[in-house]
Order: sequence, then C-alpha cells, then structure tokens
Amino acid sequence: MPSALRVILASPRGFCAGVERAIEIVERALEIYGPPVYVRHEIVHNKHVVETLRRQGAVFVEELHEVPDGAMTVFSAHGVPQLVVKEAERRALPVIDATCPLVSKVHREGQNLAAKGREIIMIGHEGHPEVEGTRGQIPGGVHLVSRVEDVEKLQVRDPEMVGYVTQTTLSVDDTREVIAALKRRFPGIKGPGAKDICYATQNRQTAVRLLAEQVDLLLVVGARNSSNSNRLAEIGTTMGVPSYLIDDATMVQDDWFRGVSVVGVTAGASAPESLVRDLVARIGEVAPATTETTSGIEEHMQFKLPRVLTDAMRDRGIEPDDSRDRHDLHMA
Repeated sequence: MPSALRVILASPRGFCAGVERAIEIVERALEIYGPPVYVRHEIVHNKHVVETLRRQGAVFVEELHEVPDGAMTVFSAHGVPQLVVKEAERRALPVIDATCPLVSKVHREGQNLAAKGREIIMIGHEGHPEVEGTRGQIPGGVHLVSRVEDVEKLQVRDPEMVGYVTQTTLSVDDTREVIAALKRRFPGIKGPGAKDICYATQNRQTAVRLLAEQVDLLLVVGARNSSNSNRLAEIGTTMGVPSYLIDDATMVQDDWFRGVSVVGVTAGASAPESLVRDLVARIGEVAPATTETTSGIEEHMQFKLPRVLTDAMRDRGIEPDDSRDRHDLHMA
C-alpha cells in the first residue's frame, strides 16, 4: 500500500443545472402538496438521490397506469414521449414537468426540422430514457445511430431532406465522427450547432481528460445506468489510466491503490457532492492523503423552476429561494 496519496478532484464535476432543477422540483412538490408525489422513472440516474427522495415521500413508477387518479405527478429530467403527455392529460393528472430544458430544446429542434419535411436522425444510445422520450416527441419518429457504422446502414426517403439531433449526455467529442459521417453521406443534412451540445457533458469530459494526464488511478462516482458517468470512466481507460465507475465509497477496493501515488476523482452529472466527500474520506483510510482541486471551467448555469410550481409556491406564501446551497440539494 502507498505511504501517502495525492487526491486531485476534477472541476467541474457532479450535479449539473438540469439535475439540480429536477431534484428541487420533487422536493418542492413534496413540500407544497405533501407526500406522496409520483415520479415517472428515476428523476435522475442515481440511486442515492432516488432513495433520499423516496424517504421524503416520492413514489417512483415506470408507467402512468401505476399513478392513482388525481395524484401529483412529476416527469423525470430525461423527458417523456408525447403519448405519455397525452395520457396524463386524458386522465387529468396534475403534472409538473422536470424535463431538463436542454432536452426540451432538442425536442423543439427535432420538431422544427420535421415540420420542414425532414426525416430525423438521432445520435444516441438505444434504450436510454432521453432517447425514448425524444423519439416520442418528434412526428414521424427518428432513426437512431450510435456509431459511424450505423450511418452506412440508414435507409431514408429523400437523402436531401434529412436532419439530426443528439442525445444531450453526449459531448462534441462523442458525436464528432458520427456527425462527419452523416454529412459525408447526406451533404444537405441540417442539425444543431456545437453550441447546442449540453455544456455539462462537455465540461466534465474536458475536465476528466486533463485530470487523467496527471493521475495513476481514476475513480468516477456515478450510476451504472448513467450515460455521462460511464463515458467519464471510458475516457480514463482510453487514456491508459486504470479507471473505475463506482456508486459510492463502499465499492472501493484497497488493491486498486497498489503502485498508485496520485488519485483522480470526478463525478457524473447526477452524483451528489456528498458522495465525493465520502469517497475522499475512504481514500484517506487507505493511506494519508492530501486533496486538491483542478482549475476548470466555472459553471453558473441555473434553470428556472416550472411556472406551475413557482405559482403554487407563491400561493402558499413561499418565495422561490435560490440562495441555498444548490450543489448538494439536501443530499448530504
């Protein structure tokens, strides 16, 4: 075992503005309407966040038929298909939509391209809830591609009338080659600019690339079903650094630290900072450790809460409060 360890924390890491907003929506709904509040799918991809909200009175369901008539319902940050929206309207369920505004932007971009007669291609991962939601938001559906090889297999009605959108948890680096392949095959294709890529995904991947150049071991706090967390660990592995995706500090194995003097730590966009603190403490049990943080892009993005929620808060004499520490959001 090492006699001492240097721990370097990536910056930025952890919660993004869309995740912060989604968690706060559930917390505020519980505060205003009282439990239970029903949430379709995990509000974000992190079991610790989900369990904390469950203890407060949130009930997580897979589909709307599990929600009792009249029960307050929240749609997750990943977005939902139009069929789910219509079903909620048909049943007159009171709904608060926690879809990340950047995901909603992708929906609008796809809808606008489809309205102009373009057949839509989505770059993303099969089975991811955001992909399923986007597919169900765009009239006529979408073709899904994940790799350059998928582009060659595409069959479209008119090669001159296609457009593309991307899953928000993919970065510019993740999509660059696929977009280039799409443009080679369909020179007239239309899609979003690089500025429309999710800022948090790109920033965390940039930070982990810089971090991986300095460390002997990389630990990524995040859920197995979190696309952006998996990618952070993959980047470390690709750069030749032993990298592990862990739910929390309990998964750490002492053997990982043999021959290691510098440990890098980051967290996916759905992982609370409290889990990072626990991990640093666990590393300190392996060997005496010093901790420092990389200098990175500072994020100041905040998304407004849905109007239906802020109106309800004011009706009950609660002014929306942005002064609290929103980085942890009660997850400590």
